[in-house]
Amino acid sequence: MSWFKRAKKGIQSKTKKPMPDGLWKKCDLCSEILYVKELEKQLWVCSACGNHFMISTDQYIEILCDDSSFEETHVGLTSGDPLHFKDLKRYKDRVREYGQKTGRDDAVVTGLARMDGRDVVMAIMDFSYMGGSMGSVVGEKIARATADAVRLTRPLIILSRSGGARMQESIFSLMQMAKTSAMLSQLSEAQIPYVSILTNPTTGGVTASFASLGDVIIAEPRALIGFAGPRVIKQTIGQDLPEGFQRSEFLLEHGMVDIISPRDELRSSVVSVLDFLCVNMESAAHEDVSDDSHNPAVS
Repeated sequence: MSWFKRAKKGIQSKTKKPMPDGLWKKCDLCSEILYVKELEKQLWVCSACGNHFMISTDQYIEILCDDSSFEETHVGLTSGDPLHFKDLKRYKDRVREYGQKTGRDDAVVTGLARMDGRDVVMAIMDFSYMGGSMGSVVGEKIARATADAVRLTRPLIILSRSGGARMQESIFSLMQMAKTSAMLSQLSEAQIPYVSILTNPTTGGVTASFASLGDVIIAEPRALIGFAGPRVIKQTIGQDLPEGFQRSEFLLEHGMVDIISPRDELRSSVVSVLDFLCVNMESAAHEDVSDDSHNPAVS
């Protein structure tokens, strides 16, 4: 039976060639094995089930902004350590390590950009930096970006993805909820549009503050959006949660989200919303001027 054991050319090889890393990726939702190059062409959306993979901040900038139009602002802000916090590591060490790992100052990037030729102010959170957690630097940069939008009279776009407030900064982190909300009220008073984009996941203090205050809120499909996590809520109330609870489709059905936009349509969705909001803003401003011109009390 030696013929049965003998290796045949073209059928069996004595040495197995190693499979190069990074050629294939498994979908977390449907377990489909996907070819990475095709996945990149599809903006990291599973062709089998539509699952949206997490992508980098630079990739979102490329998707949303006109070519080479993004100019980063408020660079160099880094977290202090007012509480001298330490768990398994000192907070100072964590900040330094994440800075080296991601090349970011903190968990948000702000900048001036153009979308379809329209000037905008943009802030995009970076989940790779401490889970996109909001500390004092994130709150400050969001506040400064909002101030830029007011000063330059440009629409504000914020893309959120976060695990919530940063526990290492305790009350200093929670204070950012009030600060960012207060700045957005100034934007609203100036009648400047704010579009909030929610991606997977958007949770905790970010959801409870600036992420939920957009004039229009757009979410990617199946994004986890909420304050406390589903497991915590279930343990607290002792009841099973509805199917799809805290996913963007559930929130759309219950009026917490205005639009669900697949990633390949995200840019066009934002542009359409801006066109509508900015036309209304300009019309309202024109009406205010016309009313003042007919008011004898106005000199």
